[in-house]
Amino acid sequence: MELNDLVRAARGAAPADIVLRNAKLVNVYSGEIYTTDVAVCGSRIAGIGPGYQGKEEIDLKGSYLAPGLIDAHVHIESAMVSVRQFAATVVPRGVTSVIADPHEITNVLGLDGIRYMFDQAKYGRLSMYIMVPSCVPATHMASAGAYLEAKDIVSLQNDPWVLGLGEMMNYFGVVNEDPGVMDKIEAFRTRVLDGHAPGLTGAALNAYIAAGIGSDHECTTVDEALEKLRLGMYILIREATNARDLHNLLPLLTPDNARRVCFCTDDRHPGDLMDQGSVDYLVRSAIQSGVDPVTAIRMATLNTAEWFRMYDRGGIRPGNRADLIVFDDPEQFDVRLVIRGGQIAAKNGKIVPLDVPERPSYLRGSMNINWHTVNFTIPAEGRRAHVIGVRPDQLITEKRILEIPCVSDVAVPDPAQDIIKMAVIERHMASGRVGKGFVQGLGLHRGAIASTIAHDHHNLVVAGVDNISLTTAAAAVADMGGGLAVADGIRILGRLPLPIAGLMSNRPIAEVRRHLDEVIGAARSLGSELHDPFMTLSFLALEVIPHLKLTDQGLVDVDKFEFIPLWAD
Repeated sequence: MELNDLVRAARGAAPADIVLRNAKLVNVYSGEIYTTDVAVCGSRIAGIGPGYQGKEEIDLKGSYLAPGLIDAHVHIESAMVSVRQFAATVVPRGVTSVIADPHEITNVLGLDGIRYMFDQAKYGRLSMYIMVPSCVPATHMASAGAYLEAKDIVSLQNDPWVLGLGEMMNYFGVVNEDPGVMDKIEAFRTRVLDGHAPGLTGAALNAYIAAGIGSDHECTTVDEALEKLRLGMYILIREATNARDLHNLLPLLTPDNARRVCFCTDDRHPGDLMDQGSVDYLVRSAIQSGVDPVTAIRMATLNTAEWFRMYDRGGIRPGNRADLIVFDDPEQFDVRLVIRGGQIAAKNGKIVPLDVPERPSYLRGSMNINWHTVNFTIPAEGRRAHVIGVRPDQLITEKRILEIPCVSDVAVPDPAQDIIKMAVIERHMASGRVGKGFVQGLGLHRGAIASTIAHDHHNLVVAGVDNISLTTAAAAVADMGGGLAVADGIRILGRLPLPIAGLMSNRPIAEVRRHLDEVIGAARSLGSELHDPFMTLSFLALEVIPHLKLTDQGLVDVDKFEFIPLWAD
Protein backbone atom coordinates (compact mmCIF):
# COMPACT_ATOMS: atom_id res chain seq x y z
CA MET A 1 0.00 0.00 0.00
CA GLU A 2 1.18 3.54 -0.74
CA LEU A 3 0.49 4.56 2.89
CA ASN A 4 2.76 1.81 4.22
CA ASP A 5 5.48 2.76 1.77
CA LEU A 6 5.15 6.40 2.85
CA VAL A 7 5.46 5.57 6.54
CA ARG A 8 8.47 3.30 5.98
CA ALA A 9 10.22 5.99 3.97
CA ALA A 10 9.33 8.60 6.60
CA ARG A 11 11.01 6.67 9.40
CA GLY A 12 14.01 5.86 7.23
CA ALA A 13 13.32 2.12 6.99
CA ALA A 14 13.13 2.27 3.18
CA PRO A 15 14.63 4.63 0.61
CA ALA A 16 12.52 7.53 -0.59
CA ASP A 17 11.88 7.94 -4.28
CA ILE A 18 13.46 11.40 -4.35
CA VAL A 19 15.55 13.28 -1.83
CA LEU A 20 16.01 17.02 -2.37
CA ARG A 21 19.26 17.94 -0.61
CA ASN A 22 20.57 21.28 0.63
CA ALA A 23 17.30 23.15 0.15
CA LYS A 24 16.50 26.50 1.69
CA LEU A 25 13.08 25.41 2.88
CA VAL A 26 10.39 28.11 2.90
CA ASN A 27 8.36 26.95 5.88
CA VAL A 28 4.95 28.63 5.65
CA TYR A 29 3.91 27.04 8.95
CA SER A 30 6.68 28.45 11.15
CA GLY A 31 7.56 31.50 9.07
CA GLU A 32 11.19 30.41 8.72
CA ILE A 33 13.65 29.78 5.92
CA TYR A 34 16.36 27.25 6.77
CA THR A 35 18.59 24.67 5.09
CA THR A 36 17.47 21.04 5.19
CA ASP A 37 16.64 17.97 3.07
CA VAL A 38 13.19 16.85 1.92
CA ALA A 39 12.30 13.24 1.10
CA VAL A 40 9.49 12.33 -1.32
CA CYS A 41 7.75 8.95 -1.58
CA GLY A 42 5.27 8.46 -4.38
CA SER A 43 3.07 11.53 -4.57
CA ARG A 44 3.70 12.58 -0.94
CA ILE A 45 6.31 14.23 1.22
CA ALA A 46 7.80 11.54 3.48
CA GLY A 47 10.06 13.55 5.74
CA ILE A 48 12.11 16.68 6.36
CA GLY A 49 15.61 16.62 7.80
CA PRO A 50 19.00 14.90 7.42
CA GLY A 51 19.68 11.22 6.98
CA TYR A 52 17.24 10.24 4.25
CA GLN A 53 18.37 8.11 1.33
CA GLY A 54 16.69 8.25 -2.05
CA LYS A 55 16.53 6.27 -5.25
CA GLU A 56 17.09 9.64 -6.88
CA GLU A 57 18.86 12.52 -5.19
CA ILE A 58 18.82 16.14 -6.35
CA ASP A 59 21.27 18.60 -4.82
CA LEU A 60 19.56 22.00 -4.78
CA LYS A 61 22.82 23.66 -3.69
CA GLY A 62 21.12 26.24 -1.53
CA SER A 63 18.21 27.07 -3.82
CA TYR A 64 14.87 27.87 -2.23
CA LEU A 65 12.22 25.14 -1.92
CA ALA A 66 8.59 26.23 -1.44
CA PRO A 67 5.13 24.71 -1.76
CA GLY A 68 3.52 24.68 -5.20
CA LEU A 69 1.45 27.80 -5.82
CA ILE A 70 -2.36 27.77 -5.78
CA ASP A 71 -4.47 30.29 -7.71
CA ALA A 72 -7.41 31.02 -5.40
CA HIS A 73 -9.85 32.07 -8.12
CA VAL A 74 -9.46 31.83 -11.88
CA HIS A 75 -11.62 31.61 -14.97
CA ILE A 76 -9.47 29.49 -17.27
CA GLU A 77 -11.69 30.46 -20.17
CA SER A 78 -10.26 34.00 -20.01
CA ALA A 79 -6.93 32.59 -21.17
CA MET A 80 -8.82 31.74 -24.40
CA VAL A 81 -7.19 28.31 -24.65
CA SER A 82 -7.82 24.74 -23.52
CA VAL A 83 -7.02 23.55 -20.01
CA ARG A 84 -3.96 21.68 -21.33
CA GLN A 85 -2.58 24.80 -23.00
CA PHE A 86 -3.33 26.85 -19.88
CA ALA A 87 -1.41 24.31 -17.78
CA ALA A 88 1.56 24.45 -20.14
CA THR A 89 1.71 28.18 -19.45
CA VAL A 90 1.23 28.36 -15.67
CA VAL A 91 2.78 25.13 -14.36
CA PRO A 92 6.35 26.10 -15.38
CA ARG A 93 5.82 29.25 -13.32
CA GLY A 94 5.13 27.22 -10.20
CA VAL A 95 1.34 26.94 -10.23
CA THR A 96 0.45 23.35 -9.35
CA SER A 97 -3.23 23.82 -8.40
CA VAL A 98 -6.00 26.20 -9.42
CA ILE A 99 -9.46 26.86 -8.03
CA ALA A 100 -11.40 27.32 -11.25
CA ASP A 101 -14.89 28.73 -11.61
CA PRO A 102 -16.07 27.70 -15.09
CA HIS A 103 -19.05 30.00 -15.08
CA GLU A 104 -18.02 31.54 -18.40
CA ILE A 105 -18.47 28.37 -20.43
CA THR A 106 -21.37 27.28 -18.19
CA ASN A 107 -23.28 30.47 -19.00
CA VAL A 108 -22.98 29.50 -22.66
CA LEU A 109 -23.39 25.70 -22.58
CA GLY A 110 -24.71 24.79 -19.13
CA LEU A 111 -23.61 21.55 -17.48
CA ASP A 112 -22.02 20.43 -20.75
CA GLY A 113 -19.51 23.24 -20.27
CA ILE A 114 -18.51 21.97 -16.81
CA ARG A 115 -18.17 18.41 -18.10
CA TYR A 116 -16.01 19.68 -20.94
CA MET A 117 -13.63 21.44 -18.53
CA PHE A 118 -13.35 18.33 -16.37
CA ASP A 119 -12.70 16.19 -19.43
CA GLN A 120 -9.97 18.50 -20.70
CA ALA A 121 -8.22 18.55 -17.31
CA LYS A 122 -7.89 14.77 -17.04
CA TYR A 123 -4.38 13.30 -16.92
CA GLY A 124 -2.74 16.72 -17.09
CA ARG A 125 0.05 18.44 -15.17
CA LEU A 126 -2.27 20.83 -13.33
CA SER A 127 -4.64 20.04 -10.46
CA MET A 128 -7.86 21.81 -11.43
CA TYR A 129 -10.49 22.02 -8.72
CA ILE A 130 -13.93 23.44 -9.46
CA MET A 131 -16.22 25.83 -7.68
CA VAL A 132 -19.69 25.16 -9.08
CA PRO A 133 -21.04 28.24 -10.85
CA SER A 134 -23.67 29.82 -8.62
CA CYS A 135 -25.13 32.37 -11.02
CA VAL A 136 -26.11 31.01 -14.42
CA PRO A 137 -27.19 33.53 -15.54
CA ALA A 138 -25.60 36.14 -13.26
CA THR A 139 -28.97 37.87 -12.84
CA HIS A 140 -32.40 38.05 -14.46
CA MET A 141 -31.29 41.19 -16.30
CA ALA A 142 -29.26 39.38 -18.99
CA SER A 143 -29.91 36.42 -21.28
CA ALA A 144 -27.48 33.51 -21.01
CA GLY A 145 -27.27 30.24 -22.90
CA ALA A 146 -28.29 28.20 -19.85
CA TYR A 147 -30.33 28.54 -16.67
CA LEU A 148 -29.17 26.43 -13.75
CA GLU A 149 -31.15 26.09 -10.55
CA ALA A 150 -30.17 24.39 -7.29
CA LYS A 151 -31.58 21.07 -8.46
CA ASP A 152 -29.33 21.21 -11.54
CA ILE A 153 -26.06 21.65 -9.66
CA VAL A 154 -26.58 19.83 -6.35
CA SER A 155 -25.39 16.51 -7.80
CA LEU A 156 -21.94 18.03 -8.43
CA GLN A 157 -21.17 18.66 -4.77
CA ASN A 158 -20.08 15.05 -4.18
CA ASP A 159 -17.49 15.12 -6.95
CA PRO A 160 -14.01 14.92 -5.37
CA TRP A 161 -12.79 17.72 -7.65
CA VAL A 162 -15.60 20.07 -6.55
CA LEU A 163 -14.84 22.23 -3.51
CA GLY A 164 -18.00 24.28 -3.14
CA LEU A 165 -20.19 26.98 -4.64
CA GLY A 166 -18.55 29.55 -6.88
CA GLU A 167 -18.61 33.32 -6.51
CA MET A 168 -22.11 34.44 -5.52
CA MET A 169 -22.40 37.47 -7.78
CA ASN A 170 -26.08 38.01 -7.15
CA TYR A 171 -25.42 39.68 -3.82
CA PHE A 172 -28.68 41.59 -4.19
CA GLY A 173 -30.47 38.23 -4.33
CA VAL A 174 -28.70 37.04 -1.19
CA VAL A 175 -29.43 40.15 0.83
CA ASN A 176 -33.07 40.19 -0.30
CA GLU A 177 -33.59 36.43 0.13
CA ASP A 178 -34.28 35.49 -3.48
CA PRO A 179 -35.68 31.92 -3.25
CA GLY A 180 -33.55 30.51 -6.06
CA VAL A 181 -30.36 32.04 -4.68
CA MET A 182 -31.12 30.83 -1.16
CA ASP A 183 -31.78 27.29 -2.46
CA LYS A 184 -28.29 27.17 -3.98
CA ILE A 185 -26.66 28.40 -0.78
CA GLU A 186 -28.63 25.90 1.27
CA ALA A 187 -27.62 23.04 -1.04
CA PHE A 188 -23.91 23.86 -0.54
CA ARG A 189 -24.00 25.19 3.01
CA THR A 190 -21.56 22.53 4.29
CA ARG A 191 -19.05 23.36 1.55
CA VAL A 192 -16.94 26.41 0.72
CA LEU A 193 -19.04 29.40 -0.39
CA ASP A 194 -17.10 31.96 -2.44
CA GLY A 195 -18.18 35.56 -2.66
CA HIS A 196 -18.35 38.46 -5.10
CA ALA A 197 -19.68 41.66 -3.53
CA PRO A 198 -18.04 44.81 -4.93
CA GLY A 199 -18.80 47.83 -2.81
CA LEU A 200 -21.19 46.02 -0.48
CA THR A 201 -21.06 47.53 3.00
CA GLY A 202 -22.86 47.91 6.31
CA ALA A 203 -25.96 45.86 7.13
CA ALA A 204 -26.18 44.49 3.59
CA LEU A 205 -22.65 43.10 3.87
CA ASN A 206 -23.50 41.56 7.23
CA ALA A 207 -26.50 39.84 5.68
CA TYR A 208 -24.39 38.55 2.80
CA ILE A 209 -21.80 37.05 5.16
CA ALA A 210 -24.46 35.70 7.52
CA ALA A 211 -25.66 33.52 4.63
CA GLY A 212 -22.33 31.65 4.90
CA ILE A 213 -20.30 33.35 2.18
CA GLY A 214 -16.70 33.61 3.32
CA SER A 215 -14.49 35.28 0.71
CA ASP A 216 -14.36 38.18 -1.70
CA HIS A 217 -12.05 38.98 -4.62
CA GLU A 218 -13.68 42.26 -5.71
CA CYS A 219 -12.10 44.68 -3.20
CA THR A 220 -10.45 47.69 -4.82
CA THR A 221 -9.63 49.79 -1.73
CA VAL A 222 -8.08 49.10 1.66
CA ASP A 223 -11.17 50.41 3.46
CA GLU A 224 -13.44 48.00 1.59
CA ALA A 225 -11.13 45.04 2.21
CA LEU A 226 -10.66 45.93 5.88
CA GLU A 227 -14.40 46.03 6.53
CA LYS A 228 -14.80 42.58 4.99
CA LEU A 229 -11.73 41.27 6.80
CA ARG A 230 -13.09 42.49 10.13
CA LEU A 231 -16.29 40.55 9.46
CA GLY A 232 -14.32 37.33 9.02
CA MET A 233 -13.98 37.09 5.26
CA TYR A 234 -10.92 35.84 3.42
CA ILE A 235 -9.73 38.56 1.04
CA LEU A 236 -8.54 37.28 -2.34
CA ILE A 237 -6.29 39.98 -3.77
CA ARG A 238 -6.68 39.99 -7.53
CA GLU A 239 -4.31 41.03 -10.29
CA ALA A 240 -6.15 40.35 -13.53
CA THR A 241 -5.69 41.76 -17.02
CA ASN A 242 -8.25 44.50 -16.50
CA ALA A 243 -8.57 44.61 -12.70
CA ARG A 244 -5.24 45.45 -11.12
CA ASP A 245 -5.84 45.60 -7.39
CA LEU A 246 -2.58 44.25 -5.92
CA HIS A 247 -0.73 47.49 -5.26
CA ASN A 248 -3.87 49.25 -4.04
CA LEU A 249 -4.43 46.51 -1.45
CA LEU A 250 -0.89 45.70 -0.27
CA PRO A 251 -1.12 48.43 2.42
CA LEU A 252 -3.89 46.32 3.97
CA LEU A 253 -1.40 43.68 5.08
CA THR A 254 -0.19 43.42 8.67
CA PRO A 255 1.48 40.52 10.49
CA ASP A 256 -1.85 39.93 12.25
CA ASN A 257 -4.16 39.79 9.22
CA ALA A 258 -2.00 38.40 6.41
CA ARG A 259 -3.11 34.84 7.22
CA ARG A 260 -6.59 35.73 5.93
CA VAL A 261 -5.40 37.00 2.55
CA CYS A 262 -4.91 34.96 -0.64
CA PHE A 263 -3.77 35.71 -4.19
CA CYS A 264 -5.80 35.14 -7.37
CA THR A 265 -5.76 36.10 -11.04
CA ASP A 266 -9.49 35.89 -11.89
CA ASP A 267 -9.27 36.79 -15.61
CA ARG A 268 -5.94 36.92 -17.45
CA HIS A 269 -5.46 37.12 -21.19
CA PRO A 270 -2.68 35.12 -22.92
CA GLY A 271 -0.25 38.02 -23.26
CA ASP A 272 -0.22 38.78 -19.54
CA LEU A 273 0.03 35.09 -18.65
CA MET A 274 3.00 34.62 -20.93
CA ASP A 275 4.80 37.90 -20.19
CA GLN A 276 4.02 38.41 -16.49
CA GLY A 277 2.74 35.08 -15.25
CA SER A 278 -0.03 33.83 -13.01
CA VAL A 279 -0.06 34.07 -9.18
CA ASP A 280 3.74 33.91 -9.36
CA TYR A 281 3.48 37.48 -10.65
CA LEU A 282 1.58 38.53 -7.53
CA VAL A 283 4.15 36.84 -5.27
CA ARG A 284 7.04 38.45 -7.14
CA SER A 285 5.40 41.88 -7.16
CA ALA A 286 4.53 41.68 -3.47
CA ILE A 287 8.09 40.75 -2.50
CA GLN A 288 9.52 43.52 -4.67
CA SER A 289 7.12 45.92 -2.92
CA GLY A 290 8.55 44.99 0.46
CA VAL A 291 6.31 42.16 1.64
CA ASP A 292 8.18 39.49 3.61
CA PRO A 293 8.91 36.59 1.19
CA VAL A 294 7.43 33.90 3.46
CA THR A 295 4.26 35.97 3.88
CA ALA A 296 3.95 36.53 0.13
CA ILE A 297 4.44 32.84 -0.64
CA ARG A 298 2.01 31.84 2.13
CA MET A 299 -0.71 33.97 0.51
CA ALA A 300 -0.33 31.88 -2.65
CA THR A 301 -0.12 28.53 -0.85
CA LEU A 302 -1.18 27.73 2.72
CA ASN A 303 -3.79 30.49 3.12
CA THR A 304 -5.56 29.38 -0.04
CA ALA A 305 -5.34 25.70 0.84
CA GLU A 306 -6.89 26.33 4.25
CA TRP A 307 -9.75 28.48 2.95
CA PHE A 308 -10.69 25.83 0.39
CA ARG A 309 -10.16 22.97 2.90
CA MET A 310 -7.42 21.45 0.78
CA TYR A 311 -5.53 20.17 3.78
CA ASP A 312 -3.14 17.96 1.82
CA ARG A 313 -1.24 20.83 0.18
CA GLY A 314 -0.16 24.43 0.64
CA GLY A 315 2.85 23.69 2.86
CA ILE A 316 5.84 21.37 3.05
CA ARG A 317 5.20 18.83 5.81
CA PRO A 318 5.17 15.00 6.06
CA GLY A 319 2.10 13.51 4.43
CA ASN A 320 1.28 16.47 2.21
CA ARG A 321 1.24 16.19 -1.56
CA ALA A 322 4.69 16.68 -2.98
CA ASP A 323 3.79 19.85 -4.89
CA LEU A 324 7.07 21.76 -4.74
CA ILE A 325 8.84 24.60 -6.52
CA VAL A 326 12.52 25.57 -6.68
CA PHE A 327 13.85 29.09 -7.28
CA ASP A 328 17.10 30.94 -6.65
CA ASP A 329 16.15 34.52 -5.79
CA PRO A 330 12.94 35.53 -3.94
CA GLU A 331 12.87 39.00 -5.50
CA GLN A 332 13.02 37.61 -9.02
CA PHE A 333 10.93 34.57 -8.07
CA ASP A 334 11.90 32.83 -11.28
CA VAL A 335 10.86 29.21 -10.78
CA ARG A 336 13.27 26.74 -12.40
CA LEU A 337 11.93 23.37 -11.20
CA VAL A 338 8.36 22.26 -10.48
CA ILE A 339 7.44 18.96 -8.85
CA ARG A 340 3.76 18.03 -8.78
CA GLY A 341 2.57 14.91 -7.01
CA GLY A 342 6.14 13.70 -6.64
CA GLN A 343 6.90 13.93 -10.37
CA ILE A 344 8.92 16.56 -12.18
CA ALA A 345 6.32 18.63 -14.04
CA ALA A 346 8.42 21.48 -15.42
CA LYS A 347 12.07 22.45 -15.80
CA ASN A 348 13.63 25.79 -16.69
CA GLY A 349 10.37 27.36 -17.81
CA LYS A 350 9.15 24.42 -19.90
CA ILE A 351 6.50 21.87 -19.02
CA VAL A 352 7.54 18.21 -19.13
CA PRO A 353 5.19 16.79 -21.76
CA LEU A 354 2.94 13.86 -20.99
CA ASP A 355 2.27 11.05 -23.44
CA VAL A 356 -1.44 11.87 -23.42
CA PRO A 357 -3.05 13.30 -26.57
CA GLU A 358 -5.05 16.54 -26.39
CA ARG A 359 -8.69 15.56 -25.92
CA PRO A 360 -10.88 16.78 -28.81
CA SER A 361 -13.75 19.18 -28.29
CA TYR A 362 -17.20 17.65 -28.67
CA LEU A 363 -19.21 20.79 -27.96
CA ARG A 364 -21.91 22.20 -30.18
CA GLY A 365 -21.65 25.58 -31.85
CA SER A 366 -22.82 28.52 -29.79
CA MET A 367 -23.72 31.27 -32.28
CA ASN A 368 -27.46 31.64 -32.81
CA ILE A 369 -28.33 35.21 -33.77
CA ASN A 370 -31.53 36.62 -35.25
CA TRP A 371 -29.93 39.14 -37.59
CA HIS A 372 -33.30 40.51 -38.75
CA THR A 373 -33.58 42.48 -35.51
CA VAL A 374 -30.01 43.78 -35.40
CA ASN A 375 -30.07 47.51 -36.03
CA PHE A 376 -27.50 49.85 -34.50
CA THR A 377 -29.51 53.05 -35.04
CA ILE A 378 -30.47 54.81 -31.80
CA PRO A 379 -33.43 57.23 -32.08
CA ALA A 380 -32.84 60.55 -30.32
CA GLU A 381 -35.42 60.59 -27.54
CA GLY A 382 -33.71 63.23 -25.46
CA ARG A 383 -30.72 65.52 -25.25
CA ARG A 384 -28.72 63.84 -22.47
CA ALA A 385 -28.13 60.11 -22.03
CA HIS A 386 -26.87 57.77 -19.35
CA VAL A 387 -23.37 56.84 -20.54
CA ILE A 388 -21.08 54.07 -19.26
CA GLY A 389 -17.80 55.62 -18.13
CA VAL A 390 -14.68 53.43 -18.40
CA ARG A 391 -12.11 53.45 -15.59
CA PRO A 392 -8.74 52.19 -16.87
CA ASP A 393 -7.56 48.98 -15.14
CA GLN A 394 -10.84 48.67 -13.23
CA LEU A 395 -14.01 46.63 -13.69
CA ILE A 396 -16.09 49.28 -11.94
CA THR A 397 -17.55 51.80 -14.36
CA GLU A 398 -18.95 55.28 -13.79
CA LYS A 399 -22.53 56.36 -14.33
CA ARG A 400 -22.30 59.51 -16.41
CA ILE A 401 -24.97 61.78 -17.87
CA LEU A 402 -23.69 63.42 -21.06
CA GLU A 403 -25.04 65.34 -24.03
CA ILE A 404 -25.35 63.21 -27.17
CA PRO A 405 -25.27 64.77 -30.66
CA CYS A 406 -28.35 64.33 -32.81
CA VAL A 407 -28.62 64.25 -36.62
CA SER A 408 -32.09 63.96 -38.22
CA ASP A 409 -33.65 62.64 -34.97
CA VAL A 410 -30.92 59.99 -34.66
CA ALA A 411 -28.39 59.93 -31.81
CA VAL A 412 -24.83 59.70 -33.06
CA PRO A 413 -21.44 59.10 -31.40
CA ASP A 414 -19.17 61.98 -30.44
CA PRO A 415 -15.61 60.67 -30.97
CA ALA A 416 -14.15 64.04 -30.03
CA GLN A 417 -15.55 63.47 -26.52
CA ASP A 418 -14.67 59.75 -26.68
CA ILE A 419 -18.39 58.82 -26.70
CA ILE A 420 -19.22 55.91 -29.01
CA LYS A 421 -22.04 53.42 -29.49
CA MET A 422 -22.23 50.06 -27.75
CA ALA A 423 -24.59 47.15 -28.37
CA VAL A 424 -25.15 43.72 -26.82
CA ILE A 425 -26.70 41.17 -29.19
CA GLU A 426 -28.27 38.03 -27.70
CA ARG A 427 -26.50 35.09 -29.38
CA HIS A 428 -27.76 31.95 -27.61
CA MET A 429 -31.46 31.56 -28.41
CA ALA A 430 -31.97 33.84 -31.46
CA SER A 431 -34.39 35.93 -29.39
CA GLY A 432 -33.61 39.05 -31.38
CA ARG A 433 -32.88 41.11 -28.27
CA VAL A 434 -30.36 43.92 -28.74
CA GLY A 435 -29.41 46.33 -25.95
CA LYS A 436 -28.04 49.66 -27.16
CA GLY A 437 -26.29 52.54 -25.43
CA PHE A 438 -23.19 54.72 -25.26
CA VAL A 439 -19.77 54.31 -23.64
CA GLN A 440 -17.06 56.86 -22.91
CA GLY A 441 -13.42 55.92 -22.44
CA LEU A 442 -12.69 53.11 -24.92
CA GLY A 443 -10.72 55.61 -26.99
CA LEU A 444 -11.86 54.60 -30.49
CA HIS A 445 -11.70 57.49 -32.97
CA ARG A 446 -13.11 55.40 -35.80
CA GLY A 447 -14.15 51.80 -36.58
CA ALA A 448 -15.48 49.18 -34.15
CA ILE A 449 -14.47 46.21 -32.02
CA ALA A 450 -16.61 43.15 -31.26
CA SER A 451 -16.38 40.06 -29.07
CA THR A 452 -18.36 37.07 -27.83
CA ILE A 453 -16.55 37.37 -24.50
CA ALA A 454 -19.05 39.49 -22.55
CA HIS A 455 -19.14 38.58 -18.88
CA ASP A 456 -21.02 36.62 -17.79
CA HIS A 457 -23.76 35.94 -20.31
CA HIS A 458 -21.25 36.10 -23.19
CA ASN A 459 -23.55 37.55 -25.76
CA LEU A 460 -22.05 39.37 -28.73
CA VAL A 461 -20.86 42.80 -27.57
CA VAL A 462 -19.75 45.48 -30.02
CA ALA A 463 -18.68 49.11 -29.68
CA GLY A 464 -17.81 51.60 -32.36
CA VAL A 465 -18.13 54.91 -34.11
CA ASP A 466 -20.37 54.12 -37.10
CA ASN A 467 -23.03 51.59 -38.04
CA ILE A 468 -21.09 50.10 -40.95
CA SER A 469 -18.08 49.31 -38.76
CA LEU A 470 -20.35 47.94 -36.03
CA THR A 471 -22.05 45.64 -38.53
CA THR A 472 -18.78 44.48 -40.09
CA ALA A 473 -17.17 43.65 -36.74
CA ALA A 474 -20.23 41.85 -35.36
CA ALA A 475 -20.69 39.80 -38.55
CA ALA A 476 -17.01 38.81 -38.58
CA VAL A 477 -17.27 37.45 -35.04
CA ALA A 478 -20.40 35.47 -35.87
CA ASP A 479 -18.84 34.03 -39.05
CA MET A 480 -15.93 32.64 -36.96
CA GLY A 481 -18.29 30.88 -34.57
CA GLY A 482 -17.25 33.35 -31.91
CA GLY A 483 -14.15 35.37 -31.12
CA LEU A 484 -12.80 38.90 -31.42
CA ALA A 485 -12.76 41.22 -34.41
CA VAL A 486 -11.81 44.78 -35.36
CA ALA A 487 -13.31 46.62 -38.32
CA ASP A 488 -13.00 49.99 -39.99
CA GLY A 489 -15.95 50.47 -42.32
CA ILE A 490 -16.22 47.33 -44.45
CA ARG A 491 -12.59 46.33 -43.80
CA ILE A 492 -11.74 43.72 -41.17
CA LEU A 493 -8.46 44.77 -39.56
CA GLY A 494 -7.98 41.77 -37.30
CA ARG A 495 -9.69 38.70 -35.92
CA LEU A 496 -9.21 35.96 -33.34
CA PRO A 497 -11.39 32.84 -33.77
CA LEU A 498 -12.67 31.29 -30.51
CA PRO A 499 -14.85 28.41 -31.71
CA ILE A 500 -15.17 26.68 -28.30
CA ALA A 501 -18.29 28.34 -26.87
CA GLY A 502 -17.15 31.63 -28.40
CA LEU A 503 -14.65 31.80 -25.53
CA MET A 504 -11.70 29.52 -26.22
CA SER A 505 -9.44 28.21 -28.95
CA ASN A 506 -8.01 24.72 -29.40
CA ARG A 507 -4.83 26.22 -30.84
CA PRO A 508 -1.50 26.64 -28.95
CA ILE A 509 -1.43 29.62 -26.60
CA ALA A 510 1.44 31.26 -28.50
CA GLU A 511 -0.68 31.30 -31.65
CA VAL A 512 -3.71 32.63 -29.77
CA ARG A 513 -1.55 35.29 -28.17
CA ARG A 514 -0.22 36.35 -31.60
CA HIS A 515 -3.75 36.82 -32.93
CA LEU A 516 -4.78 38.62 -29.74
CA ASP A 517 -1.84 40.99 -30.10
CA GLU A 518 -2.94 41.64 -33.66
CA VAL A 519 -6.51 42.57 -32.72
CA ILE A 520 -5.34 44.70 -29.79
CA GLY A 521 -2.90 46.40 -32.17
CA ALA A 522 -5.73 46.96 -34.64
CA ALA A 523 -7.89 48.49 -31.89
CA ARG A 524 -5.02 50.79 -30.96
CA SER A 525 -4.68 51.84 -34.58
CA LEU A 526 -8.26 53.08 -34.25
CA GLY A 527 -7.30 55.19 -31.25
CA SER A 528 -7.69 53.06 -28.10
CA GLU A 529 -4.83 53.40 -25.61
CA LEU A 530 -6.18 50.88 -23.09
CA HIS A 531 -3.95 48.00 -21.96
CA ASP A 532 -6.47 45.51 -23.35
CA PRO A 533 -9.58 47.13 -24.89
CA PHE A 534 -11.23 43.74 -25.40
CA MET A 535 -11.01 42.84 -21.73
CA THR A 536 -12.48 46.25 -20.93
CA LEU A 537 -15.26 45.72 -23.45
CA SER A 538 -16.11 42.30 -22.02
CA PHE A 539 -16.86 43.71 -18.55
CA LEU A 540 -19.00 46.59 -19.78
CA ALA A 541 -21.79 44.02 -20.04
CA LEU A 542 -21.49 42.52 -16.53
CA GLU A 543 -24.49 43.69 -14.56
CA VAL A 544 -23.18 42.69 -11.13
CA ILE A 545 -20.25 45.13 -10.95
CA PRO A 546 -21.09 48.80 -10.28
CA HIS A 547 -22.13 51.19 -11.47
CA LEU A 548 -23.63 51.19 -14.99
CA LYS A 549 -23.65 48.26 -17.45
CA LEU A 550 -25.41 47.20 -20.65
CA THR A 551 -26.96 43.79 -21.38
CA ASP A 552 -29.07 42.53 -24.26
CA GLN A 553 -32.11 43.57 -22.22
CA GLY A 554 -31.04 47.16 -21.65
CA LEU A 555 -29.10 49.56 -19.47
CA VAL A 556 -28.61 48.40 -15.86
CA ASP A 557 -28.07 50.65 -12.84
CA VAL A 558 -26.15 48.12 -10.75
CA ASP A 559 -26.46 50.13 -7.53
CA LYS A 560 -30.25 50.03 -7.75
CA PHE A 561 -30.21 46.59 -9.39
CA GLU A 562 -32.74 47.70 -11.98
CA PHE A 563 -33.05 48.80 -15.59
CA ILE A 564 -32.94 52.50 -16.35
CA PRO A 565 -33.82 54.34 -19.57
CA LEU A 566 -31.05 55.35 -21.92
CA TRP A 567 -32.22 58.94 -21.98
CA ALA A 568 -31.88 61.04 -18.84
CA ASP A 569 -34.29 63.80 -19.92
